[in-house]
Amino acid sequence: MNLSVSRVNRSKEAARASYNRLSGWYDFVAGSTEKKYRDRGLEALSAQPGEKILEIGFGTGHCLVSLARSVGAQGRVTGVDLSDGMLAIARERLQKEGLSDRVDLRLGDAANLDFIEAGTLDGVFMSFTLELFDNPEIPRVLAECYRILKPGGRLAVVSMTKNDPPGIPVRIYEWFHEAMPNYADCRPIFARQSMEESGFKIESADASMMWGLPVQVVLGAKP
Repeated sequence: MNLSVSRVNRSKEAARASYNRLSGWYDFVAGSTEKKYRDRGLEALSAQPGEKILEIGFGTGHCLVSLARSVGAQGRVTGVDLSDGMLAIARERLQKEGLSDRVDLRLGDAANLDFIEAGTLDGVFMSFTLELFDNPEIPRVLAECYRILKPGGRLAVVSMTKNDPPGIPVRIYEWFHEAMPNYADCRPIFARQSMEESGFKIESADASMMWGLPVQVVLGAKP
């Protein structure tokens, strides 16, 4: 496969401002559409009691709740997100679920996870998040994931992708991404190939469709 990946043309500051504006109604716009794909990603990661898990780009916190329940009282979940608006909503959701004591929330950029020690986590989870990073940053984010995972640790990524040749829905979506990045902010990437290039052993890669757009759920392991 030899397909190009669109670039990300907005700054991190613009992305933060956009998600802060979206945070109050993000669940209404995208929550139900993305849920079944997020759930497949969580199933692939299969967080276990007592594990330490990181979610990158936790949004309004639905997956944090699932992860916190899976790791149990002896486990720990950390969440990193660029948007303080999303963080506030996720914190409120965790408090309502009585799970705040199992989850640490951080405002930050996953291209730099220096607050997490190398080789200390059992799993990392990303859902419709890796696509938000510009092409040069994707290897940096994956390198950080690789660094913080224990040997045998897992990385589960849910992402938009595209086939060869890309279908009409993908071409239309990519045009919107170029023209209106604050509304079509994700774009199709090749998560499996990027993970392999970053040293992960691919355990599974399941494909499906969302509104005519190909979606992959990829599970990789650190050897």
